[in-house]
Amino acid sequence: MSNQPHCMIAEDQALIGLALEAYLEEAGFKVSGLFPTNAKALRWLEQDTPDLALLDVMLGDGPCLLLARELKRRSVPFAVYSALPATGDHPPELLDVPWLEKPAKREVVAQTLENLVNASS
Repeated sequence: MSNQPHCMIAEDQALIGLALEAYLEEAGFKVSGLFPTNAKALRWLEQDTPDLALLDVMLGDGPCLLLARELKRRSVPFAVYSALPATGDHPPELLDVPWLEKPAKREVVAQTLENLVNASS
């Protein structure tokens, strides 16, 4: 992994995605995305693999479960950033991952992603 961790963002709300991109870049991440749909994110993954990812649960073409499954298959750590509350009844693809409820402070988002990078190093 390089000094600048490569983070994929899957978010269907453009303003939220742009804000995430801006402050993650300020925090030292290289950002790929904003992927508003599973289809676009999975197409990108055909040619690249990030160091980590930040996923909204509900994307423009449905829940992020296919994307989460592919990231887990590749051992890419990810966190969820969603307006949905963190409950114990999530699908298996979303269990045991950090869950941030929108709106989360930018420092919390950056720290959560840094923790993922450090845990996977």
